[in-house]
Amino acid sequence: MSKLPGSAGVSLLGDKSLGFYRDPVLFCRHRMEKHGSREFVCRLLNRPTAFICSVKGARELLREKSNLFVKDPTDLMTNVYGDTVVTANGEEAHLLRLSFTSLFTGSCLESSQDFITCGQPKCVYSTFKHLGTELVLGLFLNVRAEEQPELFQEISELCTQHWHGLISAPVNVKVPLWSSGFSTALDARDRLMDIIKDKLDNETQGFVGSLKSLPLPDSSAAAQHILLFISALIPKALASLLTSFTLALSGSKQEQRRRQARADPDYLHRVLLEVQRLWPPFIGGRRIADQDSTLAGFHIPKSYGVVYISHAVHRDPEVFQQPDSFLPERWSERNAGQEHLLCSFGNGPRSCIGVKLSNIFLKEACQYLLEHFDWCLDPPVQDLEYKWLPVSRPANPPTITFTPLDQTTLGQKSD
Repeated sequence: MSKLPGSAGVSLLGDKSLGFYRDPVLFCRHRMEKHGSREFVCRLLNRPTAFICSVKGARELLREKSNLFVKDPTDLMTNVYGDTVVTANGEEAHLLRLSFTSLFTGSCLESSQDFITCGQPKCVYSTFKHLGTELVLGLFLNVRAEEQPELFQEISELCTQHWHGLISAPVNVKVPLWSSGFSTALDARDRLMDIIKDKLDNETQGFVGSLKSLPLPDSSAAAQHILLFISALIPKALASLLTSFTLALSGSKQEQRRRQARADPDYLHRVLLEVQRLWPPFIGGRRIADQDSTLAGFHIPKSYGVVYISHAVHRDPEVFQQPDSFLPERWSERNAGQEHLLCSFGNGPRSCIGVKLSNIFLKEACQYLLEHFDWCLDPPVQDLEYKWLPVSRPANPPTITFTPLDQTTLGQKSD
């Protein structure tokens, strides 16, 4: 058992949160190079924190030793979303997962395809985010843009305001003519909760109607979970992955890969795995050590924070050869059967319960794009440098021209 390289520093003065949130990928890369280790320690959110950037460490944290590391009960997610399956710990978290898993695999999600193929995407991130919003509002609240446009628009704007509470300073301040971002987010949450409770009282069909049958801990639990599911968090994650997919397969140099993905569902699956590996929508996750433990051979003291960095884990050269290269073929060769090593949506017993829904959406949306369009960057040279917080996407929104495919010619090629 070894001591983590690096230093936790002193309270407040030694905190490195600003540097981390400015560019988490560069922050971790510099420290991995400095310490010669994919695990290290520094002070984050004024707490000594172990950073986990290896497949081995992430697997232990999220799967093998997940019961030793808990969600932080003071986390901002709890303030913004309340007590949910994401923030709960122990037996409560387990029971909530069991309850909601039955809905996420049940018939109330079978209508997801209706929201995936609506309209023809003409651009990338903003269009995909709108499609994701249509999906979650239709699926979880029975609110459809074409049937209730005013309500759909109101909820969309409130979800965006609520989302900004996650990426603003948690200071609840109101003065005449101005409110802090966090205060605005809390106001948006209150209005969203009113809308959700009205839906819970009056809807009998779909996901929102099915919640009444679940053994939830209290009367507010159903509303808090719907708030979590319709949050801008999900549309932004889907938009992130769809944007990365279109960029990875953009232009004439990727035409063969587009053809192969169009014709072979297994190859499309490998492409999507590689997109998630290189460009995970979320930078990672955070836990608190509930007792002294070890990760990747390093001692983790009780009460230490532990952060796993998906971007770094997915590029661990011990597992992924040529880690920075886009190689879908790796998933049928050296890394065949190793999808469980990815942590785009967490991993293990606390992984995202909506991953099945996300995978359905991604697959159907990508198939739709491949079957109906070719696409390329327009203009062909753009700055595609990624930013990683709050979700991963190019810092400068890319513009893409989609060209409809000749369906007659496409049918002849596939014969």
